[in-house]
Amino acid sequence: MTYKQKIIPLIGWRESLALPTLGIDKINAKIDTGARTSALHAFHIKIHKENDRDMVKFQVHPIQRNSHISIECIAPLIEYRHVTNSGGHTQLRPVIQSTVKLGDYQWNIELTLTNRDAMGFRMLLGRQAVKNRFLVDCGKSFIYSVY
Repeated sequence: MTYKQKIIPLIGWRESLALPTLGIDKINAKIDTGARTSALHAFHIKIHKENDRDMVKFQVHPIQRNSHISIECIAPLIEYRHVTNSGGHTQLRPVIQSTVKLGDYQWNIELTLTNRDAMGFRMLLGRQAVKNRFLVDCGKSFIYSVY
């Protein structure tokens, strides 16, 4: 039996990546295969209409443990989704789509927006975002990051 073997790049349990659609050049993300959807730290979330389309305007602190630097972002609202967090609490979150860039790779992902101030990482890259794209080495960090 023969088959084509696909070479899948290796990433660590945390990586630096970019969200160019949102104007975020660098953000450290925890690669969380236990989370289905990716999540982005967001605050001052406001929904408004723009050309008959629901848009989400929000701010992001892209640097861990730094609440002084913020980036204002805007994106079309895809939907609201119930997400159960690691503490077992369900929260209704806005969902957007963004391009993510990790090394030479770039693709679109869905992101839920939530306040992650109390969390160690400003972003989680969930299993839907890494599925069939990367293998995760839980013993390594920043293997294939944007710097």
